[in-house]
Amino acid sequence: MDSETVIRLLREGLLLIVLVSAPPMLASLVVGLTVSILQATTQVQEQTLSFVPKLLAIFLTLAVAGPWMLAQLVHFTDAVMSAIVEVR
Repeated sequence: MDSETVIRLLREGLLLIVLVSAPPMLASLVVGLTVSILQATTQVQEQTLSFVPKLLAIFLTLAVAGPWMLAQLVHFTDAVMSAIVEVR
């Protein structure tokens, strides 16, 4: 395995981290923004109010996008294992 292959695998791994973490992070962002707007509108300034909706949104997102996320991780793991086999 040459340095070019290692750099490619690292680059793909970092991109995979971004892709797999994006759906829960975006769900948390949208719910947090919505709750913040609601709090600003109603002038309720409770910091812990957004925790439960964010948690539920993340769990729902993981339930919906989980199979796709797992498939991406398995595909990458298979590619890494195939590259390891080719080491001389």
